[in-house]
Amino acid sequence: MACAISILLKGLSDELAFVDDDEGKLMGETMDLKHGSPFVKMPNIVSSKDCLVTANSNVVIITAGTCQIKGETLLDLAHRNVSMFKLMFCNIIQYSSCCKLMIVSSPDFCIFYVAWKLSAFPKSHVIGSGCNLDTRLGIHSERCHGLVLGEHGDSSVPVWSGVHIAGVPLKDLNSDTGTDADPEQWESVHRDVVSSGYEMLKKKGYISWGVALSVADIPESILKNLRRVHPVSTIGKGLYGINEEVFLSIPCILGDNGITDLVKLTLKRRLV
Repeated sequence: MACAISILLKGLSDELAFVDDDEGKLMGETMDLKHGSPFVKMPNIVSSKDCLVTANSNVVIITAGTCQIKGETLLDLAHRNVSMFKLMFCNIIQYSSCCKLMIVSSPDFCIFYVAWKLSAFPKSHVIGSGCNLDTRLGIHSERCHGLVLGEHGDSSVPVWSGVHIAGVPLKDLNSDTGTDADPEQWESVHRDVVSSGYEMLKKKGYISWGVALSVADIPESILKNLRRVHPVSTIGKGLYGINEEVFLSIPCILGDNGITDLVKLTLKRRLV
């Protein structure tokens, strides 16, 4: 529901459809949201156990999945989550064959591959939330531009050579940025981002609001055709010497046709 609230606050849709196997909870959440309609611009809200309610959607966002257990890696979680998605994807394809499919469920880089194969959608229409959240490096995003690529979480890669603040490359101010010799220890920012997810799991049992607010940023670029750059999961074959069908967070330009272009960065050899 955190994703739904984030989308509602941005006013992105004229209709919001929820699907969940727990019909009682689903109806309760729908009623609760409708009661808040006097206080926020509220689209038509519908809900059902049947994916028919989502027919002809422009964007479908999948947040379903089992929660990550304390101490469990994202790859361990992938094995538990992938099998439950197969029927779900078939229903989405049946009712919204032209939608842009966004995967938020963890780990999105694995589930993305399953979605792409089962849906037969063009790769531009299947998008994982990827490292969109990880890329917020502790500095206001309007003043700092930098990207985290690769796998979301443990194996993500911060591209320090591409970070600039108010147009000034960080490397020009500190040539050792991101290295062991860095006196400002910028690499610790990335470590904090990676470890913060596990810390939240330990303290509250799940992660919601940071992910949700980041997620709402992505369909905004699609539905409003903003052509903003987001590091989202897409097929990496043919880039950076990758010859296999693997899915990684790569800088992508998002518009009304989903992923419209890729931004190929010049990476140091140790990052490739």
